[in-house]
Amino acid sequence: LRSRRQSKPGLKETWPTSWMISGVFVYNHKGDCLISRIYRDDITRSVVDAFRASVIHSRHNVRSPVVNIGRASYFHLKRGNMWLVAVTRLNANAALVFEFLNKIIALMQAYFGQFTDLNVKNNFALIYELLDEILDYGYPQSTDPDALKLFITQQGLNTSASREEQTKITSQVTGQIGWRRDGIKYRKHELYLDVMESVSLLMSPQGTPLSAHVAGSIRMKCYLSGMPECKLGINDKIVTKGGAPAPAAGKKGKKKGERRAPIEIDDLTFHQCVKLGKFDMDRSISFIPPDGEYELMKYRTTQDVKLPFRVTPLVQESGNRIDITINIKGEFDSNLLGQKVEIRVPVPTTTSKVSVRADRGKSKYKPGENAVIWKMKRFAGGRTAQLTAELELLSTADKKKWTRSPISVKFEVPFSASGLEVKYLKILEKKLGYDDATVTKWVRYISNSGSYEIRY
Repeated sequence: LRSRRQSKPGLKETWPTSWMISGVFVYNHKGDCLISRIYRDDITRSVVDAFRASVIHSRHNVRSPVVNIGRASYFHLKRGNMWLVAVTRLNANAALVFEFLNKIIALMQAYFGQFTDLNVKNNFALIYELLDEILDYGYPQSTDPDALKLFITQQGLNTSASREEQTKITSQVTGQIGWRRDGIKYRKHELYLDVMESVSLLMSPQGTPLSAHVAGSIRMKCYLSGMPECKLGINDKIVTKGGAPAPAAGKKGKKKGERRAPIEIDDLTFHQCVKLGKFDMDRSISFIPPDGEYELMKYRTTQDVKLPFRVTPLVQESGNRIDITINIKGEFDSNLLGQKVEIRVPVPTTTSKVSVRADRGKSKYKPGENAVIWKMKRFAGGRTAQLTAELELLSTADKKKWTRSPISVKFEVPFSASGLEVKYLKILEKKLGYDDATVTKWVRYISNSGSYEIRY
């Protein structure tokens, strides 16, 4: 979570008290407290036993991620068989606390891989050093792994750096550009941009979408020297008002050089490198990129979602026999090729025999899952395919009607389901004297399935 209000480093007295965290603890599945770090004197070690008894060893399943025990609030995350807990006695901002806990897990994974019992025990000294650095008297500080790795290594603190290097480290951690170190050099300047989208759909039995949305992100791999300034433009509706209506998903007819129609984005979340003031002014995304791979922005849209596949089921029931026919059509450009297409068709639990035929791909009945699975490695746009399944049911005294679970679809298609398009990506490095004309740039669009379900 990133606030539009920027706080100046060092002015801790101006921070809200709702940001305070009194302690951070790590437990394993047995309830053993592996890491215990208390930052404020308003809690004692007794909070360790209270959480173990009330949550980990509780006879009841604790579903709430926030538990109030006594006068303290416990914010906890469970990853595998590990628990990460933050404790406070104040009315803390829950969203900020959980974002910070997720950052701690990501930080530990960046240092020693998986967040497991053994890894925590083998790196407990490193974890304590990180906790001392990322929290100052309960106030969250920088959690950027690239910045922290400059002076906190898995061999301990980096004390062998020269005075000049120490000055650079201090400037990076406390300065305005803490996400990128100075002096980066590459022989070849390259920038890779991936527009990754997850398409979710719930279709009614009549073929009308009940809900559809796209959750997307723009990820970048940056291999640029120096401190380049980048400017990214997308076809946001506020930027390009009065555009023509959006064409069908990936359909032909778009003239060369013609831009896609503007889209309406509901939610936007940026990386800390983005200058929010410029975005508010002209809706351009200006930033100095971190080195390597990172997520520039996340977005969500519910308007004019381009559905990549249309699935039409047909069911006929006759006594102890059910005939199911599934038709699927690729609703995208014929030049594109969908991959990893998988359709899961639930069947009754009383199914005794299944005969499946598909004119494309492979299909199989899995009794353990009570479903017919239909897989296709590749699926060209504009093409159709059909699956036919003949079911024989067991004769039972209970004539309970079959509750039809939705058909689920998985896929990967190289196009933007939301209609988002990268209009331009400009790069300028004044000190080293290169611009976007000398940078190799790649843009890729990929839409994956989220919860893509069809009722029938």
